[in-house]
Amino acid sequence: GDDVRQHSWPWQASLQYQSGSSFYHTCGATLISSQWVVTAAHCIGSRTYRVYLGKHNLKNNNEAGSIAISPSRIFVHPNWDSYRILNDIALIKLSSPVKLSDTIKPACLPNSGEVLPHGAPCYVTGWGRISTGGPLADILQQALLPVVGHSTCSRSDWWGSLVTTNMICAGGDGLLSSCNGDSGGPLNCQNSDGSWDVHGVVSFGSSMGCNYAKKPSVFTRVSAYMSWINNVMTSN
Repeated sequence: GDDVRQHSWPWQASLQYQSGSSFYHTCGATLISSQWVVTAAHCIGSRTYRVYLGKHNLKNNNEAGSIAISPSRIFVHPNWDSYRILNDIALIKLSSPVKLSDTIKPACLPNSGEVLPHGAPCYVTGWGRISTGGPLADILQQALLPVVGHSTCSRSDWWGSLVTTNMICAGGDGLLSSCNGDSGGPLNCQNSDGSWDVHGVVSFGSSMGCNYAKKPSVFTRVSAYMSWINNVMTSN
């Protein structure tokens, strides 16, 4: 990917776990309201977490406009299937609402059921590894990953039956992809009017390596979960 322009994705969050007296980036996440964040279910374990918002360079511990907030509750999708990687989505309620600013803004989400056409322009963003087996990025990265339609992505020489219609495939050119550490973060897709919606949550990629041709990055399709998201947020 490329270094992003500072604070150009103000809904991008870093999900960090505590080890000893320090916190370490483990996954991306997306702010969707002043008190709620969406991430991947496979990012959630029994550790102590915090959500870091308004970040650009993870190595810089005193960035203006950034804040770390602890979760008050975490809701993993009730039908999360870690074996088949189904329903890989979770919601985090922050212990207090974050003050929205230039550096911290919630993402817009798609309409329920909305499906992007093949080739739609989306950017994956995250602090994940900058190459297969390589180090995590310090500065937030972005990579243009065009959507791969379900009929192509589910072909046997692509992802086959591993990919369901509740997922989005994007990329697959063998050059750019999501990688370890990007999980849970957003797939940001541009509307015709120039605005952005977060259509995907980084879920999985190829075990053969991050930039593997015909193995596009796979995302949980947010528009398939809008009613669950709204129900959890409204009732909690």
